[in-house]
Amino acid sequence: MKIGDRTVLVCDCAHSIALDGAALGKACGDGSAVTVHTQLCRAQLDRFEKAVANGQPLLVACTQEAPLFSEVAAEVAPDTALTFTNIRERAGWSDEGAQALPKIAALLAEAALPIPPTGALTLTSQGTCLVYGTDERAIEAGRQLAKHLDVTILLSNPKDIAPPQVMDVAIFRGRIRSGRGWVGAFEIVVDDYAPALPSSRGTLGFEPVRQGASARCDLILDLTGGTPLFPDHKRRDGYIRPDPDNAVQVANALLEIADLVGEFEKPRFVDFKADLCAHSRSRKTGCTRCLDVCPTGAVTPNGDHVAIDPHVCAGCGSCAAVCPTGAATYALPPAITVYERLRTLLSTYRKAGGTAPALLIHDTRHGDELVGMMSRYGRGLPARLLPFALHEVTQVGIDLFALALAYGCTHVRVLTGPGNEGETAGLASQVGLAEAAFSGLGYGSGRVAVIDAADPDAVADELWALPADPVEAGMFLPMGPKRTVTMLALRHLHKVAPAPVEVLPLPPGAPFGRVSVDVEGCTLCLSCVGACPTGALLDNADKPMLSFAQDACVQCGLCKTTCPEKVISLVPEIDFRDRARGAAVIKEEEPFCCVSCGKPFAARSAIEKIVTALAGKHSMFATPEAANRIRMCEDCRVRDQFERGNEPFALGRPPVPRTTDDDLREREEAQQHAQLAAVRQKLM
Repeated sequence: MKIGDRTVLVCDCAHSIALDGAALGKACGDGSAVTVHTQLCRAQLDRFEKAVANGQPLLVACTQEAPLFSEVAAEVAPDTALTFTNIRERAGWSDEGAQALPKIAALLAEAALPIPPTGALTLTSQGTCLVYGTDERAIEAGRQLAKHLDVTILLSNPKDIAPPQVMDVAIFRGRIRSGRGWVGAFEIVVDDYAPALPSSRGTLGFEPVRQGASARCDLILDLTGGTPLFPDHKRRDGYIRPDPDNAVQVANALLEIADLVGEFEKPRFVDFKADLCAHSRSRKTGCTRCLDVCPTGAVTPNGDHVAIDPHVCAGCGSCAAVCPTGAATYALPPAITVYERLRTLLSTYRKAGGTAPALLIHDTRHGDELVGMMSRYGRGLPARLLPFALHEVTQVGIDLFALALAYGCTHVRVLTGPGNEGETAGLASQVGLAEAAFSGLGYGSGRVAVIDAADPDAVADELWALPADPVEAGMFLPMGPKRTVTMLALRHLHKVAPAPVEVLPLPPGAPFGRVSVDVEGCTLCLSCVGACPTGALLDNADKPMLSFAQDACVQCGLCKTTCPEKVISLVPEIDFRDRARGAAVIKEEEPFCCVSCGKPFAARSAIEKIVTALAGKHSMFATPEAANRIRMCEDCRVRDQFERGNEPFALGRPPVPRTTDDDLREREEAQQHAQLAAVRQKLM
């Protein structure tokens, strides 16, 4: 059987799965009967060898024996594209396995889709390792690692430590004040820093301490048991922090860190487009959603936008889930691939005769393990429950939730686990937003929820109890960026909603809504237009006008923060009316014309407010003539100042230079005045 460009090999695992080859071929759209193998990994392995030898892309419906199939393929045809999917634990091994044919067809169709490659970073470790501890356990760990790595031991507040017989590793004391970096590029600052004294006798002594010492290393083994050096430390590459009182954890940590030498590839989890970011404008802070949810500190402010450090990013995807503009998008795989996977999964399920599907979003670690345990030791998954594996469950947002319901899912459940501890704030906000939207349209509560459990029986009980409330499906193409896809899905859900409303109120912080402007107080200064990062607020080059396009508003708050009149407030909502898709005029007025030349140059309300604020209250505008200059354009204002003789920039008459002739003339005039005075005296 072929799906797309892939040849599909199906096995019923020694008849433990109920598979009808003819029905499966029809359900997958191939038309012809599917050859159902029974022991493809053992007695029928030659059939796999024959299929892989053709060199065509191959999909094998088995993940348990993937290592064996990959090994055989590497020998027979190493260039053959080989992928795997699990139809046994996720569908066939279930109390409803006999009704799981539509689900199996859907899983095969989804797995046959091509997944684009993801960019990667190259991290290099030379093996320089810092062992950070408090006592002899750190020294012993350092000695063991010294056989493989270049080790330095740093002891925090050491007390009564016996000096080693042989200084085969460098030992220092110190307390790490701060640290940053990643595998191959850690930088630390150490206080109370001092090297060990080689003359130490009964107790390990140290030289005089100094503060603020800096150092670099490739790896850090933290055996202090205290506060971690980094947020979300479990995901910081190259930083390993076992419980120093747990010998098994310490032993595993030694084995793990000893192998971290060489070059490593790390995926670029997030694609970021700075020009779409709504974080800040003109030193005014707007959207901080990604900053609020990033658990590792990989997202930092960077002027008008944020910066995402791919070396520190652990790939949880929370920033992409909450980003309202699509500036941050998850790249493993890209969102458009996830949308198409979901559409293929649900459309194939429906075409194969499946009804009332529910969706279980899980990761490939904790989620796959729980699904396997449910199928091996319990009831398995219901036949109508479709598992949907992602790299991280925290990458999902309202776009995927709305799309799932619009494609006919009755419910969506997100399975989290211990590995998601401290990373679910963004997911919780998106689930809350989706619940508000769906319940507001009459779909009721509980359509989207998180299952945080490690007990497979508890998870199974919740999944089997999901009601089969039908939702009318639409199979539109998920075209455009995240926001466009979200609105496509929500508009479909509004169209078929049990209780549609024209305007759907949303909780504070939602990335949809409008701005409310106090028109009386607005002077049309248009500062908000200059600050708006999405073009939701617009001006008019021909006349003073403020317009608003609600579909573009992400409720970042920059307009509210920037407005000098403080007349703007945010109203989170979704307006499903057609008028919300275009720009609506909020305020307009005729331009104010210069009282001298008649040229329009400003908004009337702005000029009137300036006149009220300054005329008679400021020294420059104390007289009626001076106050009238406010009503003039920039050219007439300057001309009027000089024509009225009140030249504010005049510096007085330039001094006239004196010459010898001036001195002689003044002397002669003085002599003449003296002679005239003498004559007058004689006559008297």
